Amino acid sequence: MEKPYLELRTRNNFGDIVNNYFQFLKLNFKHYTNLYLRYNAISIILTLIGSYLLVTGFMGMASRDFRFGVSDTIDNDMYLIIGGIVLVLILFITAIINYSFSSAYINEYVENNGNVQSINIWSAIKKNIGTIILFILIGVAMYLGYMVVSVILAFIPLLGMLAQYAISFSLNAFFGLSFMAIFSGNKSVGDAISEGWSFTTSNFIRVVFYGLVIGILNFMLTFLILSIPGFIIGIYTYFSVQSDVDFMTSTFATLVFTIGFAIFILTFIFAQALSQLAYGVLFFNLHEERYNSYLRERIEDIGVNE
Repeated sequence: MEKPYLELRTRNNFGDIVNNYFQFLKLNFKHYTNLYLRYNAISIILTLIGSYLLVTGFMGMASRDFRFGVSDTIDNDMYLIIGGIVLVLILFITAIINYSFSSAYINEYVENNGNVQSINIWSAIKKNIGTIILFILIGVAMYLGYMVVSVILAFIPLLGMLAQYAISFSLNAFFGLSFMAIFSGNKSVGDAISEGWSFTTSNFIRVVFYGLVIGILNFMLTFLILSIPGFIIGIYTYFSVQSDVDFMTSTFATLVFTIGFAIFILTFIFAQALSQLAYGVLFFNLHEERYNSYLRERIEDIGVNE
């Protein structure tokens, strides 16, 4: 049975845009997740390795007795440093994959009336890889600037906090909408930034509240996903404490905490990918409001059919 197609190139109010996002997830979550896991297989493996290094190093430092029985804080520090570096690199690479994959996926969905082919997604990413990397580097610089501004605003009670949230949601929206412009119109970095900035500033209130609502809803979804491994780890920890298990030297404890930490990281990475899908839904709505491209196509089709 063919899946129903949800048209995203429509002029909707705020509530309908949010509803479209969740309708899109309802119709495509399984297919999207399957492709997501395929594109992020290497990142998942590296995340497990990085998590193992961090957990092993931390537990070794905490006990001052490494799990192989050698007291060597230098080795523990090295494990922590290497694990941290691996995770930072993974987060950077995965950010490129997530923004690219989610943007290409939803653009392919719209252009082909719901018929998403993995090979077309990969082709779109390869075609724009230079633009993507440059834009990610610009984004990193922007978020470093945001961190500096956030430190300054932290000294201002209440208003500073509200300003931090407004800037954060605006940056996320600007980044997400600009990334969509790269794939939707095959735009250069400059043109994509220009369109993303224009959409964000001309619809500032809607964009900020959309980011807030989607952020809360995605957080709730993330919390539900994390609740299962969190419950398992909590039960294991409780009974291990009751049984006087030494966590710092237990191989099984290291394995449990490694998997738990990896799931925690991977879940929030997945939430980032879902957020970009949400901004993809918003992008097509704002694009249609400005250009009426889909409406003109329908009018032209009516003329041809007559």
